[in-house]
Amino acid sequence: MARQRSRGGRSPVVVDVDGGTAELRPDPDRPRAWMLLLDGAPQSHVDLDDPAHLAFEYQRRLGHVADLVAPAGRPVQVLHLGGGALTLPRYIAATRPRSVQQAVEIDGRLTALIRAELPLPERARIRVRHGDARAVLARMPDDWADLIIGDVFHVARTPAHLTTTEFLGDVRRVLRRGGVYAANLADGPPLAYLRAQTATAAAVFPELCVVAAPAVWRGRRFGNAVLLGSAVPLPVGELTRRAATDPQPGRVEHGRALRDFAAGARPVTDATATESPAPPPGVFT
Repeated sequence: MARQRSRGGRSPVVVDVDGGTAELRPDPDRPRAWMLLLDGAPQSHVDLDDPAHLAFEYQRRLGHVADLVAPAGRPVQVLHLGGGALTLPRYIAATRPRSVQQAVEIDGRLTALIRAELPLPERARIRVRHGDARAVLARMPDDWADLIIGDVFHVARTPAHLTTTEFLGDVRRVLRRGGVYAANLADGPPLAYLRAQTATAAAVFPELCVVAAPAVWRGRRFGNAVLLGSAVPLPVGELTRRAATDPQPGRVEHGRALRDFAAGARPVTDATATESPAPPPGVFT
């Protein structure tokens, strides 16, 4: 484990993990906040003093979903596919005390680093499970989760087996009747991957919406989009309001506009799946 002294007095931590090189970089503006990077790509941001602070655009979008999945403050059951620095589990533990959460992370050495350097709150009911996200999902009981968050990246790309109708069928099985699936996706022009993922989700969930920055929707840059699926109507109005007032405003598409966006795209199956597109050079610099 390597440390280099920063100007603020805290040392970045650089460690080889199963999936590459992890770096915990101190946030110069927050005394106990850190950013996690994997092979140079920013993954998560955690403020140990304020776990309700969400620094990244996509994390704020997912935080809105967590806020809206049930009445404010009510405990929920959440399955996180992808652990990273456990930012969203910390957020939900802070905003919805007594929530029961499971986080699945395939990189055991990364989990060990996070536990050592960014320990979880003592009373948080967060269980971290080591393994492949789809394999652990397959072992989950029916009707368990109020919310399932999909945020799995390997070398900045989502693995192919987590992009299919078969995978989403298992997600729906584990969700409760009013539960919500929220996936962090990454794409750029011409948005073929986002169109295909929208069509894939539409084959499984009757209710959908997608939130992304206007520049991403217009195909002007590579970026994140958060896709929501459910068996029941989604809180589109309130999500639209919250996304529009974010520091980096987002636009929510749903209904006919979203169907038109995905028109012509075919649902992805296990037989046709590929991993998500690679970020273009320089996107993280």
